[in-house]
Amino acid sequence: MSHFVCAAFLVAMAMYPGTSCADENKSDKKGNAKPAPKTVDIGKQAPKFKIKASDGKVIDLAQLTKKGPVLVRLTCGCSGCDKELAYFQTLHKAYKGKGLISLAIFRESDEKVEKYVKSKKLKMLYAVDPKGSSWKIFQTKTMPTNFLIEKGGRIKAIAYGCEPSGLVADALSKKVADLLKTEAADVRKKDQKKK
Repeated sequence: MSHFVCAAFLVAMAMYPGTSCADENKSDKKGNAKPAPKTVDIGKQAPKFKIKASDGKVIDLAQLTKKGPVLVRLTCGCSGCDKELAYFQTLHKAYKGKGLISLAIFRESDEKVEKYVKSKKLKMLYAVDPKGSSWKIFQTKTMPTNFLIEKGGRIKAIAYGCEPSGLVADALSKKVADLLKTEAADVRKKDQKKK
């Protein structure tokens, strides 16, 4: 029952992504700190963001969003993110031919990510950010956090947290389908057929 409640909460977060698991703007004990302005939010332009891809080429988010919608996934190789990756790979495969670009950014060492990518046969664009600079730029501390960005750079959805049974990926799949004006792929069902 508790797994169902947790899953329902995570789906709600994906569907109503203005909610975050962590309050990142807490004041100090005296209440003196002012919250930093939230500039990365639904309906706002995505931040200016560049990172080196695994092949050494620079990935420029602004250039990617000129081509079509982009799903940026700030993630790691923990067991929850690892289980969830299959659903995001299915999501990527379902929509890449329709214009979606998927970018996974791992907060791990280069060596660890290279082994992980090979073992998972990752087919999407990816980069490594062991220092977590991407998390600062996207104003999140939650691992993972997914940002669905429309063509042109406006943030359509933000989904915080990990859901190993694929509910977050499935909710994002519906939002991607809406952006691309196509039928939604059931990423959970497709992944289950592989097993």
